[in-house]
Amino acid sequence: MATLFEAWQGVQGRIDAACTACGRNSTEVALLAVSKTFPALAVRELYIHGQRCFGENYAQELAQKCIDLADCSDIEWHFIGPLQSNKTRIVAESAHWVHTIDRFKIAERLNNQRPAHLPALNVCIQVNVSGEASKSGIHPDQLLELATAIRQLPHLQLRGLMCIPEATSDEDTLAKQFQSLKYCQAALQDQGFKLDTLSMGMSADLELAIASGTTLVRVGSAIFGARHYQQEKQ
Repeated sequence: MATLFEAWQGVQGRIDAACTACGRNSTEVALLAVSKTFPALAVRELYIHGQRCFGENYAQELAQKCIDLADCSDIEWHFIGPLQSNKTRIVAESAHWVHTIDRFKIAERLNNQRPAHLPALNVCIQVNVSGEASKSGIHPDQLLELATAIRQLPHLQLRGLMCIPEATSDEDTLAKQFQSLKYCQAALQDQGFKLDTLSMGMSADLELAIASGTTLVRVGSAIFGARHYQQEKQ
């Protein structure tokens, strides 16, 4: 069984190979190590080897890891889970990025609860590119309205878009959904939005996401292994 470091190296190698295959520079694609449900000790191990960006899905787990790893001052924490209104303060005070904004109420609460001494919170709008009713994310037709509203919030910095595609092994379907997010980014850029981030691609489909233009892949199981959920956290 590969060690944590070897698994992390393996994912880095996959990113490099995928970038080479589609003519991109590997520096264009950031690796977000999704550490949800894994202990702070595992985060620290990868931090020692040079990983800096970590993704969390649960507000309280994020807050605790911020405490446990306070000495790792240049860790960049990304919140990538669904966010309830009663958890926004924790995230506003702890995270550097939030990827899953899909309604103005959450954006407004994050803006109002962001501590004044911290820089603006980097945010991405989650777009429902598959059209599945079970998926979070805003419909592409509503994206411009939400982006325009978020741009007015002084303590948020709109950086890009995020998606979770359909759970399928059909590469044509996945490619269309990734390309849909890329199209949404281009449409907003044409409206004057300075978006530099596309958060798409996970363990199983990062190569296809890289070929489709992602700038950040969210990889958990390919690095940390299978998760064992003892209880649902928030």
